[in-house]
Amino acid sequence: MKVLLLSAYHAHSHAQWARGLAENLEGIEVDIRTLPPRHFPWRMRGNALSFAADLSLDAAEYEALLVTSMVDLATLRGLRPELCRLPTAVYFHENQAVYPLKEDRDRAHYIITNLYTAMAADRVIFNSPFNLRTFFEGTAAFLKKMPDGVPSTTLEALRERASVLPVPLPDALFEVAGGEGIPTPERDPHRPLRLVWNHRWEHDKDPRAFFEALFALDAQNVDFRLVVLGPRFRNAPPIFAQARHQLAHRIDHFGYAETRADYLGWLRRCDVVVSTARHEFQGLAVQEAVALGCRPLLPARQAYPDFFEERWLYPSHEDHQTQVQVLIEALKRLLINPEGLRKSSPPDLSILRWERQKWDYARLLNALN
Repeated sequence: MKVLLLSAYHAHSHAQWARGLAENLEGIEVDIRTLPPRHFPWRMRGNALSFAADLSLDAAEYEALLVTSMVDLATLRGLRPELCRLPTAVYFHENQAVYPLKEDRDRAHYIITNLYTAMAADRVIFNSPFNLRTFFEGTAAFLKKMPDGVPSTTLEALRERASVLPVPLPDALFEVAGGEGIPTPERDPHRPLRLVWNHRWEHDKDPRAFFEALFALDAQNVDFRLVVLGPRFRNAPPIFAQARHQLAHRIDHFGYAETRADYLGWLRRCDVVVSTARHEFQGLAVQEAVALGCRPLLPARQAYPDFFEERWLYPSHEDHQTQVQVLIEALKRLLINPEGLRKSSPPDLSILRWERQKWDYARLLNALN
């Protein structure tokens, strides 16, 4: 079986998922065609035009079509009908109905694109129950604001062909040592706990709450070490520069890891992975860190409760100062008792590894044929 995969905004997590499909599905060949992850508004509105212009895409070569939710599938069907007669599944890494935009003016276009893409597909797959739920809740709320002409059965029909299938984690993350070139961590029981923040350097990950909590702990002389990873974009929030200066005496690494081996090596050397995210539909960065031995400290919101027990979560608050204070208290409990944390076991995420998930993906794609 040969599947055409179209990824309209090929960011890191999308690329990892697509590569995993190509490498792990026996008897299924995946041809990946992508557009670069930049100029987001244009990618969302113009990707069908870009893909339609690719004359090397010959529908006769494929048995099925798999697209990410960024693809404007309805428009692509109009521009390349022969291509879109293939049985089709759409995979939602995220949905635009609840994405925390700085400006809300473009949200309607993004929600409509997501909705039309889902309606044009035979199967609709989400990476978490949270993603599925918020897509339907957010889209329903959006449609209620429309003046007329909205069929009452629009979302009911979609629900019948929607399901959840998470992005799997590489099997190598679960190997005791040497997987993906990752070094075995040092074992120093006298070292303070090493915290890691490994998310995108953007506002929706709420780095200000994280660093303000660390500023307060530092002022209280609570001991810790710090590793900051994750991709940085052109306009990184200014709190990062402030943190690099103010916490310099506690930093072991600060900045993007140039190779994946370096990135995973730092994760393996850390003790606690922390998130303050206000936008997270699965949380691959956290899940990778946990697979490598970190204990998670996560807000009880977004997709985190779908994958982690309550003991790994701290209460979520909309008020910024309240949220910072809650995080200070949660971090302090861990940092003043490092032995207790080191004696605990991280959550078992082996159910997410490709070896366990590949059969569900194979069934999905074979059912399209």
